[in-house]
Amino acid sequence: MGRPKGGKNREWTVDMKLEVINYYFDGHTQYETLEYFKISSSQLRTWIRRYNEGGIDVLENKRKPGNPLVKYSRRKELTEIEQLEYENMILRIENERLKKGYTQEDVILAREKLLEKNTK
Repeated sequence: MGRPKGGKNREWTVDMKLEVINYYFDGHTQYETLEYFKISSSQLRTWIRRYNEGGIDVLENKRKPGNPLVKYSRRKELTEIEQLEYENMILRIENERLKKGYTQEDVILAREKLLEKNTK
């Protein structure tokens, strides 16, 4: 029952997960719950186990944000606002690297590399 080719994974909020768990606890069978919500049995078991161990709080997604620069670095032409946002992010990264003890030369080389990617 995998996702369609090229499709995205479904995002489940805490409320949606809780709805699935409550549906199952209201007396519906596992099969009925799986068919109704179109999820896998391992996903349902995982949510129920986590819910029983830690309550609602553990159902929260722990997904980390990706690299924010990818949004800008893969495009050939950026609007003026996007260029400013991109440059702002690069400067923030430079600032964080300097705080962590990187040398000025390391930071300059990294910045040149980032800017080079966007101009190709």
